[in-house]
Amino acid sequence: MNKVFLLGAAGTTYGKSKLTARDLSMLASKHAIENAGIKPQDIQASFVANAFGMAEKQGHLGPLLMSSLGIPHAPSSTIEAACCSGGSAFREAYVNVASGFYDVMLITGTEKVSHLDTLTATTYFSYGGDYLFEGCSGASFPGLYAAMARAHMHEYGTTEEELAAVAVKNHNNGMFNEKAHIQKRITVDDVLKSPVVADPLKLFDACPFSDGAAAAIIASEEFMNRNGLEKKISIKGSGRSGGSGSLHTREDMSSLESTVRASREALGQAGISVKDLDFAEVHDCFTIAEIIAMEDLGIFDKGEAAKAVVEGRTTLKGEIPVNPSGGLKSKGHPVGATGVGQIVEVFEQLTGKAGKRQVDDARVGLTHNVGATGGSCAVHIFESE
Repeated sequence: MNKVFLLGAAGTTYGKSKLTARDLSMLASKHAIENAGIKPQDIQASFVANAFGMAEKQGHLGPLLMSSLGIPHAPSSTIEAACCSGGSAFREAYVNVASGFYDVMLITGTEKVSHLDTLTATTYFSYGGDYLFEGCSGASFPGLYAAMARAHMHEYGTTEEELAAVAVKNHNNGMFNEKAHIQKRITVDDVLKSPVVADPLKLFDACPFSDGAAAAIIASEEFMNRNGLEKKISIKGSGRSGGSGSLHTREDMSSLESTVRASREALGQAGISVKDLDFAEVHDCFTIAEIIAMEDLGIFDKGEAAKAVVEGRTTLKGEIPVNPSGGLKSKGHPVGATGVGQIVEVFEQLTGKAGKRQVDDARVGLTHNVGATGGSCAVHIFESE
């Protein structure tokens, strides 16, 4: 496997946008190309992550994006893995460059859903799970994650106040992210008093639907050497795993097997332990998801993650900052873009461009991107050179 570098990354503001997913993807890609210091003509192929093309009646975004960048000849394919589309697209691009098929690839994630009414958007989201047995029976993603939260509470004594502490921490981080969808400080009491979405999850336990796009450029070491480019960030590990697509078929609803397997693969490839991480961007579509992720990744022992959040161990100045970007909870969740957006945060952290949310002495970062309730997972590890 060839050594692969993260050459550039950029994203749009997340939130409600008047632009189409196609336009958003072009803007993010253009900015990523610029900060990578290359030309569009250097890109040999791309993957576009997009989960809900149906929302705008526009699939097959890749050729449209490539044409907008002036390189219509460059092959491009759409990757769909629900909320893990971005991380999955990055994994496929990494494999292509590491194996020598291409020297330079563009990965773009994009989504546009704000023009949909809540019922339609929620229905589209439910297509990412087991729609036959879950979605069409009324089990939306808030309901499924609520079941996971109840399982975790039953097994480990996790409380609603501890869930709320995750939201408070991520909103605090999001205040320092000018591109975040929600830039608002909240308190534990605010979370507990917000409307119940699916007991025990409240409105402030859930991430918002967002529009937005993110893009990343990766390149081989040979390309970097040939063009005299500075090797700032290397991709040390890449893990990808599947899991049961149905919540009701699992032995343990308080853990995601796909996260456990993907993280083991990524850490093993990187040759490090989770204790070597300086920060992590994890998939916090709901507050319980961040707690489960930290335990499945091995950052904390089972049943200890919620307490660690309350103790401040995952804040920007804590022992292991988690979601310095604000996470999905504050930064937003433009589904196809989310996994790539996590990589944008890694790029900014490892190049010292994260501003007031900069993690001190950040050298090694991890991204964790989940599809639906764990049917897909992608974990990547990056290191500053």
